[in-house]
Amino acid sequence: MSLNVSAWAIRRPVPPIIAFIILMVVGWGSFMQLPITRFPNIDVPIIQAIVTQGGAAPVELESQVTKKIEDAVAGVNGIKHITSAVTEGSSVTTIEFRLEINSDRALNDVKDAVARVRSDLPKNIEEPLVKRLDIEGLPIVTYAVRAPGLTPEQVSWFVDDVIVRQLQGVKGVGSVNRVGGVDREIRVALDPDRLTAFGITAGDVNKQIRATNIDLAGGRGEIAGREQAIRTLAGKASVADLATTMIALPKGRKVQLDQLGTVRDGSAEARIFATYNTQPVVAFSIVRAKGASDTTVSADVDKAVKSIAKARPDVELNLIDTTTTAVTGSYEATMHTLLEGAALAILVVLVFLKDIRATIITAIALPLSIVPSYFVLDLLGFSLNLVSLLAITIATGILVDDAIVEIENIVRHMRSGKSAYRASLEAADEIGLAVMAITATIVAVFTPVSFMGGIAGQYFKQFGITVAVSVVFSLLVARFVTPMLGAYFLRSAGHEAFEPGWLRAYTRLVRWSVRHRFATVGLGLVIFAGSIGSFFLLPTAFIPADDSGRALLAIELPPGTMLEETRRVTNDLTRHLLERRDVK
Repeated sequence: MSLNVSAWAIRRPVPPIIAFIILMVVGWGSFMQLPITRFPNIDVPIIQAIVTQGGAAPVELESQVTKKIEDAVAGVNGIKHITSAVTEGSSVTTIEFRLEINSDRALNDVKDAVARVRSDLPKNIEEPLVKRLDIEGLPIVTYAVRAPGLTPEQVSWFVDDVIVRQLQGVKGVGSVNRVGGVDREIRVALDPDRLTAFGITAGDVNKQIRATNIDLAGGRGEIAGREQAIRTLAGKASVADLATTMIALPKGRKVQLDQLGTVRDGSAEARIFATYNTQPVVAFSIVRAKGASDTTVSADVDKAVKSIAKARPDVELNLIDTTTTAVTGSYEATMHTLLEGAALAILVVLVFLKDIRATIITAIALPLSIVPSYFVLDLLGFSLNLVSLLAITIATGILVDDAIVEIENIVRHMRSGKSAYRASLEAADEIGLAVMAITATIVAVFTPVSFMGGIAGQYFKQFGITVAVSVVFSLLVARFVTPMLGAYFLRSAGHEAFEPGWLRAYTRLVRWSVRHRFATVGLGLVIFAGSIGSFFLLPTAFIPADDSGRALLAIELPPGTMLEETRRVTNDLTRHLLERRDVK
């Protein structure tokens, strides 16, 4: 049947034409909605267990928290590495699993392991946080917020209550993280002398506030023939209400909270800060959701930010960092390269065949092979990234191979005096098996790349499959469309002895190599040995070095350095950097 499909397409041209028109339409639709990212979305099972305890020293956390969590998760199946980082008040344990382990299963197993030792951990720690670490979960854009007429507390509240809420509703946004600013805090400053006078401790006051300032569910009850939810409402609606909370004293006495100290609505002590060109700001960064497009999310966020800025002219919103510029540049450069490669491939065909009609038929094979491939990439959940676009660019010359073989054989038959219709029938039948063998060979070479192990296999999964899919479509074009177009579009040129003059030198070289076969084989072996030797001279890297025009500088100050000293050092460093002409 593989040798007869071309004849069927020539005799019944309408079904193949309609089929490829449909494939082109769905392929173009998929191309327009495919996410654009820098690298493929990979799934590396890495889980983090984070435990925080305010004021705890690293030595205490290591012995009381970190080691117990490491011992608990060590028995989980599939673990590759366990690493921990302990700082003041924080313990972070990172568990890397083997790639074949499902991330969701790994997350649940680690959660269960941490839950088993929760009772052995200190009582005053925050609830352990176990989460999956996404490799691509880094910010794609960062904005700085300045408002000279507002206090830092008001700017922070504006970011949390207005900006974060609106941007979280933008399609494709995974999370919005505030950088800098302060958190709201209701501070109860107790007077030690008054506590001593009333015979109560700060711990007793803390327990009573926690017990009384809370809303609880109270079950259900029947009232007037209807079922009603019963709730215990003890939460304070305002700071003034909290100040009037009655605190029980020894011997049955009571006193209001504000008589033991002061209660005020303020902000927590600043532990971090953000500056933009040495000016204090509150920044926020956007992390895209998994599978979303970097460029689309960035554009949608930019529209939302401009809408917020228009509604609040007293607030300045400045874009200070973005990774989408490099992603867009790579995408556009790759698409230009793809178009240039297609044009060069068509030009080469014209030079060799010297037939405009044959060249046009060959050129049609390129979009008919590439565009439908996007439909399959969309079904497989792929994206337009450096790897998949590289695969399509490399395959550009391969995609016309089958069509060239078909059309060249048809032209050869026509130059023997046959009509275009008869030449297409016979040439397609004659060359069908060879065309299928070419395609099968290419698929067999590239497809195994998609099944490599390790992290490299995660990245190059899209490479081999993309090449294989596009080559399969080129085979369908060569077997259905190319012979059909040749039968109805080509014009017979009669008998012609065709050998371009500039090809005669090549023909003489081939004849010499056949006569001197030992010298030819020896020369080939020398070139092969030289190629192997030069391979070891090449530098090695997982990803080629690129220049995105961005630099990240991190400084570490001695332990115990105050926040103001850190601010002074970073501002001095910023001023020195801004003096450079190449710094924006």
